[in-house]
Amino acid sequence: MKAKVTILMMLLFASLVFVGKAQNPIIQTKFTADPAPLVHNDTVFLYTSHDEDDAKGFKMFNWLLYTSTDMVNWTDHGTVASTKSFSWSPQNGAWAPQCIARNGKFYLYCPIHVKGIGVLVSDSPYGPFTDPLGKPLIQNSIDDIDPTVYIDGDGQAYLYWGNPNLYYVKLNEDMISYSGGIVKSPTKPANYQEGPWFYKRQDKYYMGYASTCCPEGIGYSMSSSPTGPWNYTGMLMDSDKRSNGNHPGIIDYKGSTYLFGFNYALSKALSPTHTERRSVCLAKLTYNSDGTIQKLPFWSEAGVDGIAVLNPYKRTEAETIAWSQGLKTSKGANGMYVTAIDAGDYIKVKGVSFEKGAKEFMASVASTAPSSLVELHLDSPTGALLGSLKVKSTGSIDNWVVQSCKVRRQSGVHDVYFVFKETSNNTLRFDWWQFN
Repeated sequence: MKAKVTILMMLLFASLVFVGKAQNPIIQTKFTADPAPLVHNDTVFLYTSHDEDDAKGFKMFNWLLYTSTDMVNWTDHGTVASTKSFSWSPQNGAWAPQCIARNGKFYLYCPIHVKGIGVLVSDSPYGPFTDPLGKPLIQNSIDDIDPTVYIDGDGQAYLYWGNPNLYYVKLNEDMISYSGGIVKSPTKPANYQEGPWFYKRQDKYYMGYASTCCPEGIGYSMSSSPTGPWNYTGMLMDSDKRSNGNHPGIIDYKGSTYLFGFNYALSKALSPTHTERRSVCLAKLTYNSDGTIQKLPFWSEAGVDGIAVLNPYKRTEAETIAWSQGLKTSKGANGMYVTAIDAGDYIKVKGVSFEKGAKEFMASVASTAPSSLVELHLDSPTGALLGSLKVKSTGSIDNWVVQSCKVRRQSGVHDVYFVFKETSNNTLRFDWWQFN
């Protein structure tokens, strides 16, 4: 099944990427859904659920983490938690999470289908996360999915959740308990289905959500109070048959507001019928003067513009990717790396700034092939050739060696494509790179 998935995903990528525009979906090496972005220390931490490659229904065992500082290149940190993090959870059922920071700790709220909503705690946004309760925080009904959490300016934290009803509790400062009872919102919007996302901007509260199934769009309501009443305001994105489900995640970052959600673009290459293999997408929101939000069209292939350049003179992880074709990522003793590399596959890194030029390219690689080739192209997979790294065998696929090649002098800001040649699946792995 994995080989079939890889081949068909390559066909999709070829149709989308060679036009040089596509940035959505923002993750291509895995199927991702239910995006939950968190801004911390000038970095966007994107937590997602994860559909397995062979999923037909919901086959979800873990939660993943990606980070970015430019909104176009996303670094894969792999699994940050899983159903195994809870002693009371079955293997399957790792649905839509959200993470929030408070008092130097990070709280990851995780719904386990039909079991309730648990909470994991860590000293770092990267984990490891552990279960402080040993039981669900919320165990109210089969509606207990899709938690969203927000800390108001007065310090009161709120946890909302629910499908098809909308509930909330007031969390205590410890973030792992709550005061008062569970409240069922009497002003849930008529087209509310699931996937709430609760936040505040200026003096207005917002509740984004996935609208009535199926297919689901993204609607929103507004209120002057964190507990409602919620007044239906409009749609952020209309429903579209290209995306059976949806789940919004919204953040303000460096002067702009970004909306995350998902579509089924990668899955469509595998099967024309509906499967739960989803792909996270990204767009920018625009507010009107009264605080309402302008409706977006369906997820564009172009995505969003980068807001910073990438420094090529420091070590950059190979799994920092704006777009890729045919590749996978995995985790080993040295951390994450790029694998499942075949001839013709490539990685695109967007907005690389060669302000000081470059003479040399270095990469940490592991290879069992006598020789492989990594070509460095500018601005397209067939653009100007910057250099070619002839990878020599390292003796073992787990033995990492830094190898280098000379590169043509270059200036300015460019997209860099690492195009793999003369290699086949699992004879080459790619860990990190740097220009000097």
